[in-house]
Amino acid sequence: GIAGPGLLCSADYWVRHVRATVRFADGVRALADVGADAFLELGPDGVLTGMAARVLDGTADTVSAAALRKDRAEERALLTALSRLHVAGVHVDWARCFDGTGARRTDLPTYPWQHERYWPVLMAAAGDVSAAGLVSAEHPLLGAAVSLAGLDGVLFTGRLSAQTHPWLMDHTVGGVVAFPATGFLELAVRAGDQVGCDRIDELTLAKPLILTENAAAVVQVWVGAPDETGARKVTVYSQTMDDPEQRWTEHANGVLTTGERTTAFDASVWPPRGAVAADLEGFYERTEYGPVFQGLRAVWRRGDEAFVEVALPSQVDDAEYYGMHPALLDAAVQSVGFVGLGDGKKLLPFSWSGVSLHAGGASVVRVRIARVGEDSVSIAAVDVEGAPVLSAESLILRVPSAIQAPALRSSEQDGLLRLQWTPAPDTGADTDVHCAVLGAATGLPGAPLTTLADSLAASPRPELVLAPLDGGGELPAAAHTLTARALDLVREWLELNPSGPSRLVFVTRGAVAADTGERVRDLAAAAAWGLVRSAEAENPGRFALLDLDADTTGAARTLLGRLPDLLAGGDTQFVVRGDTVRIARLARLTSGASLLPVAGLPWRLDSDDRGTLDALTLAPSPEALQAPEGRQVRLEVRAAGLNFRDVMNALGMYPGEAGLLGSEAVGVVTATGPEVTGLRAGDRVMGMVPGGLADTVLIDERYLVHVPDGWTDEQAASVPLVFLTALYAFRDLAGLRAGESVLVHAG
Repeated sequence: GIAGPGLLCSADYWVRHVRATVRFADGVRALADVGADAFLELGPDGVLTGMAARVLDGTADTVSAAALRKDRAEERALLTALSRLHVAGVHVDWARCFDGTGARRTDLPTYPWQHERYWPVLMAAAGDVSAAGLVSAEHPLLGAAVSLAGLDGVLFTGRLSAQTHPWLMDHTVGGVVAFPATGFLELAVRAGDQVGCDRIDELTLAKPLILTENAAAVVQVWVGAPDETGARKVTVYSQTMDDPEQRWTEHANGVLTTGERTTAFDASVWPPRGAVAADLEGFYERTEYGPVFQGLRAVWRRGDEAFVEVALPSQVDDAEYYGMHPALLDAAVQSVGFVGLGDGKKLLPFSWSGVSLHAGGASVVRVRIARVGEDSVSIAAVDVEGAPVLSAESLILRVPSAIQAPALRSSEQDGLLRLQWTPAPDTGADTDVHCAVLGAATGLPGAPLTTLADSLAASPRPELVLAPLDGGGELPAAAHTLTARALDLVREWLELNPSGPSRLVFVTRGAVAADTGERVRDLAAAAAWGLVRSAEAENPGRFALLDLDADTTGAARTLLGRLPDLLAGGDTQFVVRGDTVRIARLARLTSGASLLPVAGLPWRLDSDDRGTLDALTLAPSPEALQAPEGRQVRLEVRAAGLNFRDVMNALGMYPGEAGLLGSEAVGVVTATGPEVTGLRAGDRVMGMVPGGLADTVLIDERYLVHVPDGWTDEQAASVPLVFLTALYAFRDLAGLRAGESVLVHAG
């Protein structure tokens, strides 16, 4: 039985406890059977805690902790144990625990401290969508489905975010998080299942779907009515949830059909005979993928074929709910470089054709990738038993084009915000607010105070205590002095901890530039303003900031009468310009239209107005399509060097005629003139290329040389100008000859 208090306090019990065998495991199980679910070891170490945990293995909702650990400070060990019990639901008298230590309760930051959030994140749940006339989509990427009245179509909706699908944050392309192309395929497969179409005839990816940590994307998958052959169109759209006025963006479109499926490949011998293992060491060090998208385990090559083994990492535990998890298929697609596609360049899926899903829920697959064209492969995936999982007759891949690249960077633009001072709403309230002012002869309305503590003794107690901050003096000493004073006032106000609605309002003049072209007149006060903003963020409801014009003292009392209502609305930063009170708001930073080339024509980087980088444009360059003459070649530019000369050219600062933007480039010859002897179509060359910031140029072959083996495009594009500068300096200016030495200064 269970020992009661009387038995535990008897000497006989403890004598038997020392002399006889201790039935520790039986005792722990007996306690668990009668409802004990928390065990605290009172001893010099945690030996019994580990033993108890093993005994309780498999017992739900139990926790074991040790009050002391031999390798830890006593205070830390005890608090760790109590914290574990507290989290498990055990009541802990924290007041008695910290009595006499000087510890006090503190709030967690209300904003991301060092980019880490401490507030619990509520995970989205599918919930019951039937009340809204919808049915569950029964898919992790989609929430609901609804039949479209009169159209014989279906609409799927879903929500994608870092909170609902954190694994998507591991798919990084070009420095931004992009929804994987295999994810669009998965959405199309699910849509096909709903309408009885077991084959994706084609699916073309029009524009990347960019995801950010702080914004969710609403996804819609539209499935149209069947045509006379039974085929249906499918289209995928998205919209950012925090910007409902944004237009829906089309990301993918295609055709769903039914038809004959591609047969699986023979994987009975694995790896296949004649296939040679590829070296994967450092493969993911050259990519931006996170752990979930690092599923490539092994690759074997045989001619234009690659045999690949991919697996989902252990943290992905929901593969059974997908047709083929996007991260699993993406890992297979990553191996296309092993069949000769891309020449080392980053390739993105562009178009799928003839895709069929044979079995769902796989977490490990073996895949055959076969090159079927200059920029395309076929894909066949089987499970470890050789049963077919997925097949694709063709996947076309592309290097991100000038049109696609801005889309990959669109989240950078979407995420850029600026501070905007907008007129405060007219609440209709303009009351005679009771103010007090710290200091004398400030010109501000209110009863003068010598110290902040005087505000507590005042009757009636002031609603607003104004603390002027004047940064007169030489910088940077004035900034140090004023920020130190502001910090002292913040600390004093928090220590006073005044009850009621009293607010400490720091008043500056010219610490904020509220209008375009306006300059900050008081830099020291601007520094103090920033300090108080941080203090207000950490202590909501205690502080406010008010920046005045130099000539607004006379109207200050009327303007202050509006502050209580504005403060009650949550605003804490105000500027007054003229007779208008403005509040701080964040607005999207728009920098004009993206640079997009004219479709179907070669382009070059140009400027509509020398003198500003904002005037850069992609101008059509139809002359590049003319037939090369004489010793000219047509060069498809792969990379171009950007030099300081180009910056000066764009800014209109280059002396004399600067010519076109760009001086050096690397590319591939696509056509040659009748007198060209040293180059031919397909040659990879580099050299001095005036106007080289373009996609296609005509250039004399004498400006070009072949790219050395092993050089990347970026390396080759950055060499010509440096080499010629050094050659000119050493040979022409210095007259260096063989056998002479030269001292090169760097600095």
